[in-house]
Amino acid sequence: MIKSAITVSLVAQAKGGPFVYWDGLAPAAASAAKLGFDAIEVFAPSAASIDRPALHSLLKQHGLAAAAFGTGGGWLVHKWHLTHADPAIRSQAREFIRAIIDVGGEFKAPAIIGSMQGKAEGDVSRDQALAWLAEALTDLGAHAARYGVPLLYEPLNRYDAPGYFLNSLAQAEEIITSVNQPNLKLMFDCYHVGRTEGDVLAQLQARLPHIGHIQFASIPSRKSPDQGTLDYTQVFAAIEALGWTRPLGAEYHPDGVTENSLDWMHTLRP
Repeated sequence: MIKSAITVSLVAQAKGGPFVYWDGLAPAAASAAKLGFDAIEVFAPSAASIDRPALHSLLKQHGLAAAAFGTGGGWLVHKWHLTHADPAIRSQAREFIRAIIDVGGEFKAPAIIGSMQGKAEGDVSRDQALAWLAEALTDLGAHAARYGVPLLYEPLNRYDAPGYFLNSLAQAEEIITSVNQPNLKLMFDCYHVGRTEGDVLAQLQARLPHIGHIQFASIPSRKSPDQGTLDYTQVFAAIEALGWTRPLGAEYHPDGVTENSLDWMHTLRP
């Protein structure tokens, strides 16, 4: 049976974003376990803000795993990113991500680089930005490899996140291939893919060797997956048939978190 994860945000500046739980790790873990989820994804303002012993205890208590750790808090809280014109800010961004990788490594879970990749700003050319990004991904990918976990790179769709250098799976695969770091993998967000690249199932099947994690939400509203145009019954069945074993991450705008609002999981996944 497909395993599922649910997102937990600890970042005040992200309020209103596509994260299901907002009110702390303890209530989120208890609710997720009660509703039958297998794991949680944690989006924190910094590595230091995560109480690691407490998180270990919560996961053990509720029979959950950590599926992934987001790094976007570095952008939301500090406006740091990996392609900034200022080398000091690029360095701060890299060290912020490195610390999140350290947390993820402890929990055997990958870190996700999305908004921290950076937008086109000032006089930085696209070629220069991509060179800085490739350098950072090489370094951080090697760091993640020490823990035996992938580092995830996520292209962001141009409608919801304008200004980012890489918006498509093909562009993301190109930089992943150029970096030549075996554990650098694609973060495949069904919502972003469906918004800009069409057939989610075809893209999944074509790119599976490069994929390290999968997230999902309805299209086009980015709400719970039973509310949109994409039939996730078919998507989940296809993912299972492909031999996928890691938890899929539900990352969407909730309409209140109640048992009824999360019933989609029991009806959609195989």
